[in-house]
Amino acid sequence: MRRALPDAPIILAADYAGLPYGKKTEAEVAARVAGLLGRMSERYEPRLACIACNTASTIALDMVRDVLEIPVVGTVPAIKPAALTSKTGVIGMLGTQGTVRQPYVDRLEAEFVQDGKLLRFAAPDLVDEAESKLRGGPVNRSVLEAALEGLRENDHEMKLDRIVLGCTHFPLLEDELIDVAVNDLGMPPDIRFLDGAEGIARRIVHLLDGQTFERSGPNRAVTTGSIETLEALRPALKSYKIDQIDQF
Repeated sequence: MRRALPDAPIILAADYAGLPYGKKTEAEVAARVAGLLGRMSERYEPRLACIACNTASTIALDMVRDVLEIPVVGTVPAIKPAALTSKTGVIGMLGTQGTVRQPYVDRLEAEFVQDGKLLRFAAPDLVDEAESKLRGGPVNRSVLEAALEGLRENDHEMKLDRIVLGCTHFPLLEDELIDVAVNDLGMPPDIRFLDGAEGIARRIVHLLDGQTFERSGPNRAVTTGSIETLEALRPALKSYKIDQIDQF
């Protein structure tokens, strides 16, 4: 988004008080996301909202669109581009428990992986490793290895060549995942990890086509949790030109 719309004022909303979404029921996620975005929309009056979470999008996107009177962009696993670029037809997907079991993913598989195979594995522990990296901490390679090993348990012919990062935390670990996959687990050097970030940014640009932006203040990050949760992320946020931190 920063590259695609450098002048657009952005509010990054982190629902730390509601985490983890992946372990909640569908009803709990839908109610929380719709209610929270409704209150945030009233306070901040955005012209567009993006649900930057695969679990929340696959569960609550339709409900949020019914609640808000602005365009709402969701985040869905990049199964289509993975299927279109796979040479073997065997695709893996790492996500939270809430994402990998969703009927939405079933529909994507049925539409785009008709002649291939989609392997799914719930790897919620990767979220903590991504958060650790954001805070400047270490990444536990054994956690990454366990996730990748779990993914390919059913890849008996060793044809897995595309892995979908089905959680918006996971792309933060892409470099480490490639390193572990190739150097520790012996996966092929041309294995690719895919996420939907660029496609989502293009969709937002399209929906805001022709609109102008007037900045009235700095980009902000807000959290539903304690302000300390974002203070620890201040260096990472500044790298995305987010300078102000507030509690919602």
